[in-house]
Amino acid sequence: MSLQDNISIVAATDNHYAILLAALIKSIEVNHKTSEKIDFYIIDDGVSSTNRKKIEESSNKSVTTLHWFKTNEVIPKGINIPIDKSAFPITTYLRLFAPYIIPKETKRVIYLDVDMIVLEDISKLWHTDIQGHLFGAVRDIAETVDSTWSGIPNYKQLGLDPKTRYFNAGLLVIDPIKWREADVSNKVIENLIINKEYVNLADQYGLNVTLVNQWFELDRRWNCFARLDMKDPYLIHFLDIKPIFKSYNCNVAYKDEFYKYLRLTPWKNHTPVSDFKRLFRKATNKLKKRMKLFFKAK
Repeated sequence: MSLQDNISIVAATDNHYAILLAALIKSIEVNHKTSEKIDFYIIDDGVSSTNRKKIEESSNKSVTTLHWFKTNEVIPKGINIPIDKSAFPITTYLRLFAPYIIPKETKRVIYLDVDMIVLEDISKLWHTDIQGHLFGAVRDIAETVDSTWSGIPNYKQLGLDPKTRYFNAGLLVIDPIKWREADVSNKVIENLIINKEYVNLADQYGLNVTLVNQWFELDRRWNCFARLDMKDPYLIHFLDIKPIFKSYNCNVAYKDEFYKYLRLTPWKNHTPVSDFKRLFRKATNKLKKRMKLFFKAK
């Protein structure tokens, strides 16, 4: 069976969220029913050797092949990741380069945020017809660009209709050949730099500004946000506080689902930890960005 017959998935993680990646991989494997093999491409933004070993032990090697890439191997030379003032880690921007780390002949790739679990057969998503579009995605809770708490703050200046659809970038079904031909990654970064004062949700802002109406709208069940109570979701996205923390405050049933899969990994004895680790991570992310801005200005 050639690589063309395999399901290609990309995810990016740092060391803090390696535990989430283990649960994600296991959830995909458990619910995968077809004979198709899975090529899972991991962008490693500082995963420790201990956690890498745990992730490898989490996967079923007869189903999934893990391919590891360090961050400095993923970001093309001459590309500078924009530095915003949010608590989002730089890791989130790495999704922009997913189409560049897979074999060039691969005609489709699924990008998944690490804070997800998949409850349906991933092959159904893989074979979804995106009708010739550049990519498929699910509409965000914000729904449209004029959302006051998310969306695109400067949509008026950009000349966008206020009811232009706005997607969540956590799940993308991409045509990587078209993506590379259109130089999407560079265009997103350019828009992030040009509109830096309006950037709210890191690269999700840039993707929505750059790719207005160029996407196919997927079934909402493929990106169900954990704060919701959706009937028969295909994928749960823990957008807010992750279920590994005691302060998790979203749908409890979804948290139980997460731990069902985590218990099938070397993290099987994990119990929710203090919020201190979450807050410390956010503070560290902001400090790292401020330091980069400081040294860049000098």
